Amino acid sequence: MTLVLMFVLLFVLLIVGAPVAVALGVSSLFFIATSGMPSLVVLHNMVNGINSFPLIAVPFFILAGHLMNSSGITTKIFVFARAMVGWMHGGLGHVNVGASVIFAGMSGAAVADAGGLGNIEIKAMRDAGYDTDFSVGITAASSTIGPIIPPSLPLVVYGVIADTSIGQLFAAGLIPGLIMALALMIMVGFYARLRKYPRDDRFLFSVFIRTFADAILPLMTPVIIVGGILSGMFTPTEAAIAAVAYSLVLGLFIYRTLTWKSVLRVSMETIETTASIMLIVAASAIFAWILTANQVAQVFARELLGFANDPTAVLLIIMLIVLVVGCFMETIAAITILTPVLLPVAVSIGVDPVHFGIILILNLMIGLLTPPVGMVLYVLSKVSAVPFEQCVKATAPFLIPLVTVLLLLTFVPELSMWLPTILYR
Repeated sequence: MTLVLMFVLLFVLLIVGAPVAVALGVSSLFFIATSGMPSLVVLHNMVNGINSFPLIAVPFFILAGHLMNSSGITTKIFVFARAMVGWMHGGLGHVNVGASVIFAGMSGAAVADAGGLGNIEIKAMRDAGYDTDFSVGITAASSTIGPIIPPSLPLVVYGVIADTSIGQLFAAGLIPGLIMALALMIMVGFYARLRKYPRDDRFLFSVFIRTFADAILPLMTPVIIVGGILSGMFTPTEAAIAAVAYSLVLGLFIYRTLTWKSVLRVSMETIETTASIMLIVAASAIFAWILTANQVAQVFARELLGFANDPTAVLLIIMLIVLVVGCFMETIAAITILTPVLLPVAVSIGVDPVHFGIILILNLMIGLLTPPVGMVLYVLSKVSAVPFEQCVKATAPFLIPLVTVLLLLTFVPELSMWLPTILYR
């Protein structure tokens, strides 16, 4: 009964708008206090929850993304993507997706993509005569590629909680991210022909070479990060540190678009973001310990498997649960709460933890495009001066290719598991 009251208290606190870390911590403290457990358990589990070497990657990847945005590198990426795919029907829509794929290899966060590239992309599309709803919709949808293609902040957090290789998770996200980009580009092509959107300037090899040369140093960032991890030169944590060092060199000494004052500002923003993430992880560690100690995952798995014996049905139910939760909860918080409960169920029906991590994150990325939480929609509403309700309507059609890719990845695990199997197993 106490366990039920803990869940009730958690959901009540979330509904009334309490911070996720507070909701997790208070509900966990309630259970511990009413169960007569020593209060030292709280501190012990909070410290153990964040005492993880891979988690050091979180602040460094966040800082690298902020530095890239502040140094104007996003503009160089957009110009290069425009020269590369702008000649296609609906050119700037394809540029939008291509720029997101490139930036995904630097930031690893959907919100960073939407905030950094969103303003540039939407303005360029408006100036070229594209409808506002299409511009906002494709910008929002393409930003979800960021946490799938490595590096990825959500995958780092999932890897720590699920005790799964972050290197394998990064490798598993590469092909799914490219499939997402292809699906969105097909959607762009459909819209372009339906609404007769223009092509951009015709492809000129000289322009492509010039923009590539201008963007070559920023484009080396994902090569350094992903290549270094996959080749075994350094761990994901060390790759994050290398990304920050490289970003500083580009911004301070090569392009000279960063000042020490701006570095201090983005460092403070990074500290604030990291603190909130770490507090959620620490609070969720207590919550997860309570669930483990009371065998909640095992009970949930037994009940779910009793309700639906078919692995396909079980997996669909799990994905539906994640999709609903993603609509109401921030990504990191959802990962920390759902992983200890749902991962054992998935493993029991033969789903690899690496594969489950990819479909879990993609599912939660779709939640970033849906109200009431929809963080990406709020960011784009701010940078584009478009009302939130209009952003919701504009993004809705682009959920079709994303959900299609989610189902494809869910039931064809080879798409995400082929690369980690080749590299690590």
